[in-house]
This record gives sequence, C-alpha cells and structure tokens, in this order.
Amino acid sequence: MTRANRLFAQAKSLFSGDNNNKITKFGTFAGVFTPDTLTILGVIMYLRLGWVVGNAGFWGTLLIIVLAKTVTVCTGLSMSSITTNIKIGSGGAYSIISKSLGLEAGGSIGIPLYIAQTLSAALYIFGFTEAWLRVFPTHSALAVSVTAWLILLILSYTSAHLAIRVQYIIMAIIGFSLLSFYLTPSQPSTDMSLLGNFSKAGFWQVFAIFFPAVTGIMAGANMSGDLENPRRSIPLGTISSIGITMIIYISLAYILSRIATEDELLTNQMVMVDKALWGPLVIAGIMGATLSSALGSMLGAPRVLQALAEQKTVPFYRFFSVKSKNNEPRNAVIFTGAVIVVALLTGSLDYLAALITMFFLITYGTLNLVVFLEQSMKIISFRPSFKVPRFVSFFGALSCLFIMFLINPFFSIVALVIIVLIYIWLTKKGLDAEWGDIRGGLFLVLAEKMSRLAAKFPRHQISWKPDLLLPIEDPTIGAGPLWLIRNITYPSGSIFAFTIQEKSSKKTLNELEELMAPLKNQGILVNSSLIEDVTFLHGTKLVIQILKGGTFRPNILFMTLGDNMDKDKTIIELVSHAGAHEMGVVILRQHPRMAFGMQKDVNLWLRDKSPNWHLALLVTLQLQLNWGGRINLVTATNDATEQKRLENFLQILGDQARLPFLAEYHVLFGSFEKAMEKAPRADLNIFGLAGSNIPIKSLRTIPENIKSSCLYIKDSGKENALV
Repeated sequence: MTRANRLFAQAKSLFSGDNNNKITKFGTFAGVFTPDTLTILGVIMYLRLGWVVGNAGFWGTLLIIVLAKTVTVCTGLSMSSITTNIKIGSGGAYSIISKSLGLEAGGSIGIPLYIAQTLSAALYIFGFTEAWLRVFPTHSALAVSVTAWLILLILSYTSAHLAIRVQYIIMAIIGFSLLSFYLTPSQPSTDMSLLGNFSKAGFWQVFAIFFPAVTGIMAGANMSGDLENPRRSIPLGTISSIGITMIIYISLAYILSRIATEDELLTNQMVMVDKALWGPLVIAGIMGATLSSALGSMLGAPRVLQALAEQKTVPFYRFFSVKSKNNEPRNAVIFTGAVIVVALLTGSLDYLAALITMFFLITYGTLNLVVFLEQSMKIISFRPSFKVPRFVSFFGALSCLFIMFLINPFFSIVALVIIVLIYIWLTKKGLDAEWGDIRGGLFLVLAEKMSRLAAKFPRHQISWKPDLLLPIEDPTIGAGPLWLIRNITYPSGSIFAFTIQEKSSKKTLNELEELMAPLKNQGILVNSSLIEDVTFLHGTKLVIQILKGGTFRPNILFMTLGDNMDKDKTIIELVSHAGAHEMGVVILRQHPRMAFGMQKDVNLWLRDKSPNWHLALLVTLQLQLNWGGRINLVTATNDATEQKRLENFLQILGDQARLPFLAEYHVLFGSFEKAMEKAPRADLNIFGLAGSNIPIKSLRTIPENIKSSCLYIKDSGKENALV
C-alpha cells in the first residue's frame, strides 16, 4: 500500500469511526479522565467562579471548593471501590446500582439519570449559544443552538472514538484559555479579599450555585461498556480528574482574588476574559467547555438508555438495545438527539436545572449508599482491591442528601417522589436480572442484627403475634383450610409449613411451595421445607424441638382433625409434645357442608374458672380483625343461680380484653349438648382444650351438632389476652 493510500485509509477510519467493524475500546485517559475533566471544567468555572470569590473571598471560596469537592471525592472513592469488586456492565452508575440493589432500584435511578443527562446536553448547548452571541450578537440564537446540536449529534452518532478525538481538541482549547488567564498582565490588587462579606448571597446560597461545577464525575463511568478495563480505568481516571480540577479551581480562585476588586468580581461575569492575556482565547474556552460538556452528555446518555433497554426496564427496549457492529448505540443516540432538539425548540430549560441537579445528586448518594451497605454487611463477596473507610461512603451519601435540600427543598422532594414512583412501576413489571444482588442478604443482615438486640430483652406477651407451625402430610390434597389459616395469621403473623418423606423429593417440595403460594401472595411470611424422616410423628416432633431454639420460632401448632381414626394417637401425642415445648395448639375440625360459612361471626366458648382461654381469645380477635363480623362470648351452666355471676364474668372479661363494641355475651342454661342447640348462629365455633385427656370422638361430633366448623385451642401458657 502506498503512503498516500495509507493516509487515506487512516483518514477514513478517523471520520467513520469504523476499523473493519472491530470494536476498539477506550483506555483510562480517553474513556474516563477526558470526559470527566471536560464536564467539570464548565461554564461555572468561567462565568460564576469570580462571583463566588467576590462574595466569599479567597478563604471562603477555598472552603466552598473543598466542601463541594469532598462530596465528589467521597463519591469517586466509593465508585472506585465498588468497580474493583464487581464486573461493571454498560451504563456506569446504573450498572453498579442494579448489580447491588436490583434492577428496580437501578432503573429507578437510571431512568432519571438518563433524562437529566439528556436535558443537561440541552442546557450546555444553551450556554454555548449565549457565549457565541456575545461574539456574534446579530446571529439567530435558535440557528446557533440547532447548528451546535446537529454537529454534536453527528459526532456522537458516527463514533465515540471520533467524539473523544474532538474532545482532545476542546481540552487543548480549554488548556490554552486557562494558560491565557494564568499569564494575566493585570497587576495584583492592593485590597485582596481574603474573607468576603457575602453581600449578594449567603454562604450556603453561594455554595449551592457553585456546586454543579464539581459534578460530572459520572461522564466517564457512563462509558463503562466501552472501556478496555473498567475496574482500573474508572478509579484511576475519576480520582485523577477530581484532583486536577480541584487544583485548577483553587488556583483560579486565588488569582481572581489577587487581580480583581470585589466590585468587578460581583458585577462582571466576563472578568476572566477581561483579565486574560488574550481575551478571545478565554471566550473560545467558554464555548469549548459548553460544547465538551454537551458532547459528554450526548455520549453518556444514550449508553445509559441502551443499558436500561438491555434489561427491559424501559418501553421499546428492543429498539433502544440495538448496537451497531462497532458497539455504537445508534438508535439510542437518535432518540436522545430528538429529545434534545425538542428541548431546544421549547426554549430555556433554566426551570429544570435544579431538578436535573437533584437527579445527579441522588445518583451520587445512592452509589455511596450501596458501598456503605456492602461494607456494613461484612459479606465475603465484597472484597474490592481498592478499599475505602466506611465513613467515606457514609459521609458521601449523607452529604448528597443534605446538599439536595440545601439547593432546593421543593425539587428535592419532587425528584425523590419521581424515583419512588418509577421504582413501584418497575417492581410491578416483574423484572428478571441475569445476576444476583444484595437485597435479600441486606435484609437478612438487618434481621440478624435485630434478633441479637431482641435476644437481650425478655419476650413479653404484649408483642405476641400468630406464628403457625403447619405440618402437611400430603401437599397434593386440596387447600381447604388455607383461607382460614390466612385469616388467623394476616397481617403480621407467619407460617412455617413442612411435609415429611423418607426420601427427599424436589417434586414434593415444589408441590408444597405451590400449595403455600396463595398465602405468600397475600403478603404473609411463609417458609416451606421438606423433612426426611421415617414417620410423620417423629419428624414433626423433631421440627418442634429444633425450632424452639430459633429466634423466629412458631408459637402455635396447627393441625386438622379428619375422619381417619388411625391418626388420633398421633394428634394426641403432638398436642402433648407441643405443650411440653411451650407451643400452643389449634385443631381444626371442618364441617363437610358448612365449611366457614359467610366468614363473619365467631362463637367463643368459655368455661368458668378455666385458665385455658387466652390463646382462644387471641385467635378469635385475629379472625374478627379479618372477617369484620361479631364476636359472641358463650358459656353454659346447669345452675340458674350462677347466671348473673357468669354474665358479669363475661362482661368483665370483654372489657378487660377490649373486645369490639359488636361483641355479645350469652349465658346458656342447661347441659353442654342443650347449650349447643341454643347457641347463636356463627360461621365458626371455638372451644378450649383442657388437660391432657383429649376427647377425640367428641371433637368430631361437635361440628355436626352445632352445624359449623370448629377450632379446638390449647394455650401454651405464654399468651395473655389482657395485655
């Protein structure tokens, strides 16, 4: 190939961004340092830093710069740490958050972040237009904006490599503009302002105006899918860009405080232009800064959108997830460009600037929070090669929240509400990630910490809630009593369901989980397990013994009484075993025809001077809470002289137990069999089990006599319905 042909091929590759369709990825300088630095060195540096110095003086400005940089330093360190722990995919911050807190959290942050970056590009183009019009005031503002947008769109659409090369040129222009200012011919002022009097704005207001100058550290992270080695490039490029730009800002603030008066700093936005060795070069720097920031956003935003689309978190994800052969998300670029031009045509976006800043701050805060959570969990999978102290991530997260409300409380709340709504929407979509995340582990760690705290305090009856132990012989049999179980445990109770087989079977476990699925869908905590044992009785006894030692242990053994009398001995033994291990017992005998009726009214039968009524009353109250019907306290006597005393007993008990006002009290005269005939109609009758002798035969006949399903309940001795 001749030299001329080689030069032609190189030029073609330069402007097409295509090198035989081979995907060429970026290193640290091109992919992270350059976009980060150019986004940080923006219009605020040129047009507002002088105003900050005029208000705060040099020492005040130094404090503002250090405070603002502290937030980005913490965020940069946190991001650097987590990128050395996980494999970063496309989308930068979105990828990090998704792989830690799940697709729903990642999407709820990623979608606003995409919008913020897209609208930021429009804001930067407006800034470029204003700078252009200072040089060419007769030009049409709309024409300048649209022309700049079109050039940037072509660059971002053609190739990220070409765009990065253009950013090199812009960086050189900004560098020469800064050099022109550093070589200022202006003489030092005799009244250098070391500490300003904040004549135009207070400290925090000045801080809020300056803070957007130090954002932009996501520009490189958003290119994560185009980096050769994200784990190395993101930490190195981000931290170095933060450090270098911090030195630049401090040096500029010092020079401005030396060469300009307070009045000049407060009233002249172009003070850097006027004081520079050659002013037009600084104006070129202002234009270059706005263009580079806009280009960085137009490179990063489509990549966030494409990453969102890959995980189906946005509508039309098939269209947006498409990449060209050289790894360019061109469909996402086209859509992003369309959104930007619509924003340009609608006019100034100043009123959205605060909301855009909120989304960036929420992203930074969430990144810090993710790292803080993983550090706090002390899980072995979090072992980054770049480690930071835990207070760094905690301070970064807290600072972002504080600064949000400092800048604009209203837009802070609006931004948080938007993110919560997006999270709810994504949760309903049922997204399925290809990776695991820390959410389940996070709540387990919290539960473990809380259980350790709870173990330090005695367990009191005032905190009682129904936690059922549910042995199931055959998971394939219909789920008749499940709705009753739901109404006993909902909303705060739990269920531990298990079945027993001689050999473990995945099919049986799946059948058990399928049986329990309706209760899980009701929001009840349900755990299912298959126990290997020779007999049902022995296996159930072992489960009762083992679970007694747990922090979250069941307190009620729930069993059903069927027609098979061969199982009566098993039921009697389990009732005795449960009592010996401080567990209450509920036995259901379901009426074959009446079932649970209208699921409204409950009869609670009480025997005078019996201590076994606390659990029965608590279960009755749980059912009334969910059924919303009437509670009837019922007792029977053969002695007519006892009727008044028993009425007072029921009334006092109802008052002490704080029964609902719909509760009624019934003292029935005659034998128990006669009393059942006179009892008020109810959808469920509840009786206490006394002593160790359980009349199984009677338990079977009572439902037919009283024409309703029945619950037979035995206290554990740990319940108290009067607290």
